[in-house]
Amino acid sequence: MKAYVLRSYGSPEALQLSDVARPTPGPGEVLVRVRATSVQPWDWHLMRGEPYFSRLMPGFLGLRVPKITILGADVAGQVEAVGPGVTEFGPGDEVFGMPPEGGGFAEYACVQERHLAAKPASASYEEAAAVPLAASTALIAIREVGRVEPGRRVLVNGASGGVGTFAVQVAKAYGAHVTAVCSGRNADLVRSLGADEVIDYTKEDFTRNGERYDVLLYVAGDRSFRECRRVLTRKGVCVLIGGAAGRWLQPAGRMFAIMAASAFASQKAALADVVRYPDDRRNLLELTGLMADGRVRPVIDRVYPFEDLRAAVRYVEEGHAPGKVIVTI
Repeated sequence: MKAYVLRSYGSPEALQLSDVARPTPGPGEVLVRVRATSVQPWDWHLMRGEPYFSRLMPGFLGLRVPKITILGADVAGQVEAVGPGVTEFGPGDEVFGMPPEGGGFAEYACVQERHLAAKPASASYEEAAAVPLAASTALIAIREVGRVEPGRRVLVNGASGGVGTFAVQVAKAYGAHVTAVCSGRNADLVRSLGADEVIDYTKEDFTRNGERYDVLLYVAGDRSFRECRRVLTRKGVCVLIGGAAGRWLQPAGRMFAIMAASAFASQKAALADVVRYPDDRRNLLELTGLMADGRVRPVIDRVYPFEDLRAAVRYVEEGHAPGKVIVTI
C-alpha cells in the first residue's frame, strides 16, 4: 500500500510517500480501507518532535527518532477485513474512528474495534474524517471536565479552529449560553454554529470586558492563569486544550503552570485530553447522535488529494484554518 512514512523528525518534507506492507488485523483489530483522514496539530507536533521536552516523557515521541512512523489520528473508510474477536463490524461496513497511535496517512490502517463506530449515514467520508479527535476533545471538555449543564455560561477561546467549531456546537447542545472568541473574519461562521455572542480578539481583550463565565474553554492562546481568572465566576473552570506552540517547552509548560496556579485559587484549571478519557466508542456514538439531530456539523476549510498531503500539513501548521483540513485517499 501507499503511505506517508516519517523516519526522522522534520518539516512536511520528512513525510515520504512510500510503498509499505499492508497491515494484517490482529485480535480485536479492524483493517480499514481509508477513504479520508484529517490533518491537525497532533500530526505536526509528532512530525517535528516538538516541544523537545516531550521527547523525554513516556508517550508518542521518541528521543531521537519518531515512535509513530505513519501519522494521521482520524480515519473514515470501509472495513476491508477483521481480526479474531471482532463482533461489531464486517467487510464492507462504513466506519470512522480514531487510531490512538496514528495510521491515517495511508491507504489502509489497523484500528482496534473499540476506537471505531459506524459512519453516520448522512455524512460523507470527508465529513466523518473531520470528527473523531477534534470533536471528541470538545465533547470531553464540555461533558467531563467543564461539566456543562443547561444555563451555564461558556466562553470558547479559539472558536473557529478544529476543536473550537465543535466546542461551540457541543456546548449549545448541552444547553449553554456560548460566547465565542475568534477573529472578525470568522465571526459569521461561529454565529452560524450557534454562538450567542462573538468577541473579535483583534478589537477587544476578552479578559478585560468585565463578563464572567462558568467555563472557559481555552482552545488556543498564551494567556496566564491570572488573566484567565478574570473571566471566570468564583467556582469557574478553565479547560485547557492545547495552546500556542514552541520548540522547547510550550504549550506543555504554560498548561502545567496554569494548572499549578489553580491549586491556590477557587477557580480551577484542568486538561481536556482524550488519552485520559479513552472510551472512544461512547464519544463517537454520542457525536453520531448529535450529527443525526443536526446539532453538530463538521466545518471543513479545505480538502486535499492524497498526493498533496504535505501541502495540507504545511497549511495546518500556519494555524489559521477555520475548521478542519481533510485529505482524501
